[in-house]
Amino acid sequence: MASDQLIEKPISTLETVVIRFCGDSGDGMQLTGGQFAETSALFGNDFATFPDFPAEIRAPKGTTFGVSGFQLQFSSSDIYTPGDRVNAIVAMNPAGLKVNLPDVEPGGIVIVNEDEFTKVNLSKCGYPDGYNPLEDDQIASTYNLVKVPMSRMTKESLADSGMGAKDINKCRNMFALGIVYWLYERPVDATKSYLIQKFEKKKGLPKIAEINIRALEAGYYFGETTELFASRYRVPPAKQEPGTYRQISGNEATVLGLVTAAQKAQKPLTYASYPITPASNVLHGLSNLKRFGIKTIQSEDEIAAICTAIGASFAGDIGVTGTSGPGLALKGEALGLAMMLELPLVVVDVQRSGPATGMPTKTEQADLLQAMFGRHCESPVIVVAPRSPAECFNIAIEAVRLSIKYMCPVIYLSDGYIANGAEPWKVPDVSSIPAIEIAHPTMADIPDGGFKPYERNSETLARQWAIPGTEGLEHRVGSLEKEAESGNVSYDPDNHDAMVRVRAEKVARAAESIPPLEVNGETSGETLILGWGGTYGSITTAVRELRNAGHQVSSAHLQYLNPFPSNTEEVLRSFKRVIIPEINLGQLSLLIRSKFLINTIGINIVKGQPFKVETLVEEIKEAMNS
Repeated sequence: MASDQLIEKPISTLETVVIRFCGDSGDGMQLTGGQFAETSALFGNDFATFPDFPAEIRAPKGTTFGVSGFQLQFSSSDIYTPGDRVNAIVAMNPAGLKVNLPDVEPGGIVIVNEDEFTKVNLSKCGYPDGYNPLEDDQIASTYNLVKVPMSRMTKESLADSGMGAKDINKCRNMFALGIVYWLYERPVDATKSYLIQKFEKKKGLPKIAEINIRALEAGYYFGETTELFASRYRVPPAKQEPGTYRQISGNEATVLGLVTAAQKAQKPLTYASYPITPASNVLHGLSNLKRFGIKTIQSEDEIAAICTAIGASFAGDIGVTGTSGPGLALKGEALGLAMMLELPLVVVDVQRSGPATGMPTKTEQADLLQAMFGRHCESPVIVVAPRSPAECFNIAIEAVRLSIKYMCPVIYLSDGYIANGAEPWKVPDVSSIPAIEIAHPTMADIPDGGFKPYERNSETLARQWAIPGTEGLEHRVGSLEKEAESGNVSYDPDNHDAMVRVRAEKVARAAESIPPLEVNGETSGETLILGWGGTYGSITTAVRELRNAGHQVSSAHLQYLNPFPSNTEEVLRSFKRVIIPEINLGQLSLLIRSKFLINTIGINIVKGQPFKVETLVEEIKEAMNS
């Protein structure tokens, strides 16, 4: 049929859509979802993403534990989560359908690659003999089931390309993406540009770009010509504050925040890390930014990584190391050393499900107590936590600033949900970001009695950052207890007691340099929902729904966990009831109860998944009525 003979399908305008791409780990679902998110960002929608990776490195193809997914919510209004119930799903194989179908709303669109629903593939993912979900009348009546022979149509569209079957088969995700671009009125131009940039300039790969673009266009035209879809859908751009925006993940924002902090401190930054999921992308990102004075070192183990960062800090660089929960455990002794040496150090902990190896690609926020107390003896450190992917930028800068100002380690608690998720980020005016001030001592600062390396700033109690090689600033460092001011080794009991207390007081005084805890809603009343880290989006959305339904409820979110903001107790005591949702078994609740003697109600899950808003709303209601 000629294009001028096509019957234009009706277009339905929606405020928000939740879509999920799913299939085998080799089906390119992360790339597909990422491109849809990028296009939606350029279109002007607000959005939030949730990539879900299989925990097995090489799970058998076609099995349920090898399923990779990418969920995206895009909207014409402000959103804070990638959504609960899925409005549309693209399933590339039976395993993807089986794992993800329960999350699709009744009446939702279910697009499947029917070519993959063979007897062998159905058996691999555990369907009983003789059963095919595409022939199930209940599924067909519950969902808007759209069966597309993607494998065959991709092959036919590229039959004259001269490429082999393996390369052609890898283009199925682009065919699927083309269909969904058409369905939701997304332009294909950005993805075409991406494919050209990715492949065309690389030796021997221009043909790969060509066949992927042809598959993308073939999927788009399939949507346009087929009678399988009764309607298209339009999600208008969101009304955003004017400015330049880009899509950013939590790990990407962490990288940019660390680089910005180094520039604002006018210091080189050394990042030493042992690769570990989901923190490895921070190492990868920083390794590409050597032009900004960034040095990256892939160490042989976690202990070597943190010791390298401590050495860099001693030498005058901003020392940073990155890891996840298991690695933070290994870094414990050296973290105590950095605290004893009183050197600036930032430890990036991108939390994941545990204990031990646990579920490496799944999220959790259960390292809080380890960050607080996971070292022998009295070893307090500053602990901060970003609340969203974009906010990682600001908190990374804060971690560096606090570490330098108070000459102590700072643990930066991100998590897998934040690190891998993405959202729009308004690119800041870098000139508006305050400088990080450092006053290194010089010969002119040395008193008549000689340099005293552990003489303290009267306001912050921080010692001076004396760079080795500076004339007159020779001093002793090590892991043995130090004599106050001189830094000489001391076993005097009263001196030890004084040094332990002053190091703790120094961390406590950091509360004077952090912003007060803000409350969303009334500043006093019946119920406060208190959160930290990656629960921010779910809590904010749940509280908004509860308030719209007439409930008296407010929320507050902690990004500074040690010390707490100075007004934390005042805020908590302004409410009759404090409810704390956490993706652990109640670690923040334990800290709040012990410090402020305030009872809290915990809402806790440890499923490797973020809170669903609808579940959180119901549990908050139940807690308010108890």
